[in-house]
Amino acid sequence: MLRKFVLFSLWAGILLGIGTRHADARAAVPDSSLVIKKTTDFKIDGAGSAANWSTAKAFDITVQKGPNQPSPGKQFPTKVKMLYSDKGIYFLFDCTDKKLTATIMEDFGLLFKEDVVEVFLWPDTSLPIYLEYELSPLDYELPIIIANIKGRTEGWKAWHYNDRNRVQHATSAQGGQQKSMASVEGWKAEFFIPYTLMSPMVTGAPKSGTKWRGNFYRIDYDSETAYYSWQKTSGSFHEFNKFGTLIFE
Repeated sequence: MLRKFVLFSLWAGILLGIGTRHADARAAVPDSSLVIKKTTDFKIDGAGSAANWSTAKAFDITVQKGPNQPSPGKQFPTKVKMLYSDKGIYFLFDCTDKKLTATIMEDFGLLFKEDVVEVFLWPDTSLPIYLEYELSPLDYELPIIIANIKGRTEGWKAWHYNDRNRVQHATSAQGGQQKSMASVEGWKAEFFIPYTLMSPMVTGAPKSGTKWRGNFYRIDYDSETAYYSWQKTSGSFHEFNKFGTLIFE
């Protein structure tokens, strides 16, 4: 009987230790990290209706102070999802809103001066170069590579932007029309960035366990400007040393 009790105690201790280690491992994942699940490729529609999105966990981006802003603007709920495939990375932004403050009707325009969502991806942290992608509620885009040398930034367009490396993107409005200055309840932005757009920073699909740095943003121009971010900065979205870590599952 004593022998059985000792064996039971040993097994209980082992199981408790394993459970504790697993709990510690889970607790050790910092808030500045995201685990990105892999998916098969799918078609986007601007509403996030593909079944693939059910495997991705949504995370919040929240307001912060913007450049020369004394206090953060009004916050609306804003959620983001992310997936990756063998060909590229998928993003879905779900933005509660009251008005589509968007008048720019061209790609590569100064979209950040109106309502917009933004993704910054920094795959190779040995170089101060990263991708910035912006998308407006009216489905106009701004994809540029940023060189950030000692805090001085310059954006460069893709030399050849065609079917080989073009971003697939679509947007939709909820509770109103998808048109300039329309009253709405919210809007969604869905897009797929192929790895080919980030060449030569990226030469192919990330392997399981690969880590990139990145950040996610939104700017909303209702009655007061509100700047949203995943990882907080001091005001400039280009503080790449404050980006979070993206871990490919």
